[in-house]
Parts: sequence; C-alpha cells; structure tokens
Amino acid sequence: MKSILLSLFIGIISFSCVGQETTENQNTTTYILVRHSEKDLSDASNRNPNLTEEGKKRSENLASILTDIQVDYVFSTNYKRTIQTATPIAKVKNLEITPYDPRNLYSKEFQEQTKGKTAIIVGHSNTTPTFVNKIIGKKKYSDINEKDYSKVFIIKITGNVITDMVLNIN
Repeated sequence: MKSILLSLFIGIISFSCVGQETTENQNTTTYILVRHSEKDLSDASNRNPNLTEEGKKRSENLASILTDIQVDYVFSTNYKRTIQTATPIAKVKNLEITPYDPRNLYSKEFQEQTKGKTAIIVGHSNTTPTFVNKIIGKKKYSDINEKDYSKVFIIKITGNVITDMVLNIN
C-alpha cells in the first residue's frame, strides 16, 4: 500500500511539473506544503527542539520522494525542526533554504517570486493549513493534529484555476 501511495504521489507531482514545461501552462505555480517532521518532545520547556531520529528519517524519505520533481525553492520558518526537515530536500535539489515569516503568509512579493515555479514550504501544525487556506482563498483546512506528521498539501495554480489536495505520506 505504501508503494502505491508513493507512486501516486510521484505521479501527481510529475504531472504537475510536466504541465509547467508546456508553452500553454508556463505560468503554472505548484506549492507543496508540509509540516515539519517529528520533533523532540522530551523537554516541554524547549520551544525550539530538534527533530527526533524518526523525524530525520521522515525528512530524508520526503527528500527521496521528491528526487525526480523539479523544485525551484525550498522555504522554511526559522526553527530548528523546520530547517532540519527542509535540509535534505534542499540538499538533493542543490538549493538554499529561504526563510519565511509565518505571520506574513502568501504576500504579494512571495506570489511574484514563486509564480510559474514549484516551491516546497515547510511549516507547522497551525501555519501550514493557514498558508494553504491563504493560497486557495478559503478556509478549507484546519490545524493539523499535534501527533500527525504525514500530511502533504499540493496546490496548483494555472491562471485563475486553483486546485488543491492533501495526501498522507507515512
């Protein structure tokens, strides 16, 4: 089942990227948004924990899933857990991680910078669905359960048409 979901995920993303290469769809923008991987909860007072070993493995797996996908940007909030989640992806894609402010989501500047590109955006259980809702223009997704690290949101924008989906990658 896992391999079927993985194949489906790669196929969906590949389809999105192939569409970007055609003249007709040159302005297709693709956003792939994920919550950071599993964080270390051993110290409840630590507001900026590292990833656990399981989280590091999940991040490496996500990078491996995205290997054949054209990615132009990797964005992350400025926290250890999000940067550590984004790092394997950035490394595979030979890209720098671009920080973003989760209090200023989907600004005009961000929209212009990413237009016609594919961007990976790593956030948090509350900021990732909020970011998705900003992009799609409606409140469709609620905060992610604190124990859920599996959600991958994919948004495609071509002209005025916005499509969105959420996958669970375990």
